[in-house]
Amino acid sequence: MTNLYKNDQSGRSMVEMLGVLAIIGVLSVGGIAGYSKAMTKFKINKTMDQVSMLVANIRTLYSGQRNYSGLNNAAAIGFGIIPNEMYSSTSKIVNAFNGEVTIAAASADKNDAAGVYANKAFQITYNGLSREACVSIATADWGTGAASGLVGMAISGATQASTVKPAYTTYNAGNATTDLPIALTQAATNCGCETSPTCSVSWRYQ
Repeated sequence: MTNLYKNDQSGRSMVEMLGVLAIIGVLSVGGIAGYSKAMTKFKINKTMDQVSMLVANIRTLYSGQRNYSGLNNAAAIGFGIIPNEMYSSTSKIVNAFNGEVTIAAASADKNDAAGVYANKAFQITYNGLSREACVSIATADWGTGAASGLVGMAISGATQASTVKPAYTTYNAGNATTDLPIALTQAATNCGCETSPTCSVSWRYQ
């Protein structure tokens, strides 16, 4: 008599299933790491665009003025020169890393005790940066020629670099002056926020 019922089971063993799950886990971790890297790169590029746009808009807005007196976050927002994605409130501006941005009139010379260069420049500061973002942004070529208008840069308020133009030097007293662009080793040393995104980069333009 022919047996019509077969008990021939086929399928994956537990060991094989665990192997498949392990492979999926490794691929997932790699995918997440790759996505994180890609997002950081995207935000860095976005920062480059944002700062360039802010500088152009501020210089255009104040082109008919003697100086940048009165420039601050509220004024910049009120005059509509802030990109829409950076607007947070009537006085708060955020960057691509969700850190705060500050815009203010500034002196074009750190040794300007007499106030001769007061409000002759403006400063943009990006806060809330990770170490990777801080190093990448600080060491980018932001322009060193006279036409760029860049007076100097600072990393987390400490490391200073300037275009070394006559009368215009770095703007935080007590720090050594170096030429722009900021060296990679200098940025890596001073972007000291390995455990939390608390680094900042400042630009000062005239």
